[in-house]
Amino acid sequence: MLSFFKDYKYFGIVLLILSVIIVTIIFNILTPKKVLPIYQPSMVNFEMVDSTIQYQSKYHKIANFSLINQNGDTITQEDYKNKIYVADFFFTTCQTICPIMTDHMVQIQEKIMDDDEVMLLSHSVTPIIDSVSQLKRYAIEKGVVDSKWNLVTGDKKQIYELARKSYLAVKTDGNGDAYDMIHTENFMLIDKKRQIRGFYDGTKPEDIAQLLEDIKVLKKD
Repeated sequence: MLSFFKDYKYFGIVLLILSVIIVTIIFNILTPKKVLPIYQPSMVNFEMVDSTIQYQSKYHKIANFSLINQNGDTITQEDYKNKIYVADFFFTTCQTICPIMTDHMVQIQEKIMDDDEVMLLSHSVTPIIDSVSQLKRYAIEKGVVDSKWNLVTGDKKQIYELARKSYLAVKTDGNGDAYDMIHTENFMLIDKKRQIRGFYDGTKPEDIAQLLEDIKVLKKD
């Protein structure tokens, strides 16, 4: 009996390994692959969407833009071509949600530092206050890495239209100025085709963790 088991020991080990491999393959085949949604204006709270596109249900993409970053450089869609990026709206003098959002963006920056596919983009909603020099001071204070993260200012009308018509991220209520806005805590995940693939609460650690996981999913897409 012992000689029987001795003769078939290696066969049994090989069979066990093959069984594990087969079970793993079957499990992977049967487990649905996670796919992130492609957000359209009609899928988003109407308060965040310009009235001209509220019922648009397909083909939505982030519009072309031309803004100025913390170094005085012109930043356009070309700087984000073939990149996954996280976008938000903020202002440097904000004392409520912005510091929390910025700290969380710093955490994301740390996680993507060595990933050439992923970048960050923060738009000032008070471009009159947030000059290039002001953005630079803020960037240095917060530890912004220029190659990974652009803080941008520029024409207020353009920033407002990007927020309302592209990123679907800000409310219309404000102080009455024609291009005033109340920015939200939203972080938006944008894919390489300039499509919105996720919305996250930039003040919540659990949402930041989910965002980082979704970046991994998007990279496999």
